[in-house]
Amino acid sequence: MGSTRAKQQRADRRAKIEEMRRAEAARERRSRIITWTLSGAIVAGVIGGSWWFVQDAQNKKEAKQAAAAAPVKGEKTFKVPERNHVTTPVDYKMSPAAGGNHNPAWMNCNGDVYAKQVNETNAVHSLEHGAVWVTYTDKATEKDVNTLKERVKATPYTMISPFAEQSSAVALSAWGKQLNVDSASDPRVQKFLDKYVQGRQTPEPGAACTGGLPA
Repeated sequence: MGSTRAKQQRADRRAKIEEMRRAEAARERRSRIITWTLSGAIVAGVIGGSWWFVQDAQNKKEAKQAAAAAPVKGEKTFKVPERNHVTTPVDYKMSPAAGGNHNPAWMNCNGDVYAKQVNETNAVHSLEHGAVWVTYTDKATEKDVNTLKERVKATPYTMISPFAEQSSAVALSAWGKQLNVDSASDPRVQKFLDKYVQGRQTPEPGAACTGGLPA
């Protein structure tokens, strides 16, 4: 009788131990599942966040490229069929000239300020090198002229001079491009400079803007 009871007690203990092992194994499985789920969520979040930042950077880059490619509002575009070196006068189709045949010597255009009107054929050679030529008439206020001069001084591959024959108070000319504005405060002035100083329109990008004709 006593032997039977002892056997039963041992069987009960084994059953209890086995039940405890099964319960512990179940807890470990649940912990692993929770850990895997959280890890997956974290990895997915990191990947998703990284994708968002990459995509956002790409969108901003594309927007910037689109803005750079878009024309400046109000600008004029001219076809320039020839760009030969000549020493004779040239009958340009736009005023000031914005491209075409030109003198072999260029005007210095490394932020140069000219107090008097310069020769168009020399200025056009500067445009060929990627310069922007800022011109003004007596319609421009003294404040505007001074503002433009300071902006030119701070911008390589630009130059400024008076030009009596143009239709607007201020004009900006690049190779094949021109913008007419009424004042230096027009935001398109900076847009034109940003876009066309050594811009894609330049026939000879990187060519010198020093070593040419001085004032």
